[in-house]
Amino acid sequence: MSKIREAFKNGKAFIPFLTAGDPSLDKTAEFIQELERAGADLIEIGIPFSDPIAEGPVIQEADLRALAGGTTTDKVFDMVRDVRDKVKIPLVFMTYLNPVFHYGYEKFFARCRECGLDGIIIPDLPFEEREELLETANRNGIEVISLIAPTSKERIRMIAREAQGFIYLVSSMGVTGMRNEICTDLEGMIREIRVVTDTPVAVGFGIHTPEQARDIAAMADGVIVGSAIVRMIGQYKGHAGKDIYAYTGMMKAAMEDGSLLLST
Repeated sequence: MSKIREAFKNGKAFIPFLTAGDPSLDKTAEFIQELERAGADLIEIGIPFSDPIAEGPVIQEADLRALAGGTTTDKVFDMVRDVRDKVKIPLVFMTYLNPVFHYGYEKFFARCRECGLDGIIIPDLPFEEREELLETANRNGIEVISLIAPTSKERIRMIAREAQGFIYLVSSMGVTGMRNEICTDLEGMIREIRVVTDTPVAVGFGIHTPEQARDIAAMADGVIVGSAIVRMIGQYKGHAGKDIYAYTGMMKAAMEDGSLLLST
């Protein structure tokens, strides 16, 4: 069993996202440790990019802040290498194909291996084209995590059958960002996935309240939250640790036993 799969074996997995370098790489390392301490089961680390097409304004602005502060891919690798010895849960990159391509597949995934990364999510990599980097990633021990969107329809089983690590089920059309209501037939999509694989399914895009986390966890194996955490970091900057710790604990509690804590 891969380390990513192990993150789901003891119950519902809470998967937070944060942008590397916002407000600084030292603080990103600190926040990663706070997230694990609060109960996160796996963490997505965003490599800041100037054109993050799948992201809403909250994460776009975080990317721009990180880039303006001098964050580079090499510096993100160095930060992950340093923090890897301090956290036990899986760490996964969320990035776009352009930075990986220009870095060079061999060099990029070799550095992922050296730094102790476990997987990668590339939202703009079509499933049919992932073969161009899949072998290189896997040879370096990096699982390429597939996304299934509401538009996938007849492709759901095809994508699910070849999935690695976990399946990132996109809850809503459009870009990332907090939503008050999620109307996609997630239960139907998960049933389709379950026909062909037992790979864990985590739902992301739009989730930000304990009630949403509770409801999603009732049907899926994990819940992914990004914009709500990135917004806290944008608001409180280097002092955001206690807020993201409290928020993570609240979301995890709602997923595990349905308890809804009303304050952070």
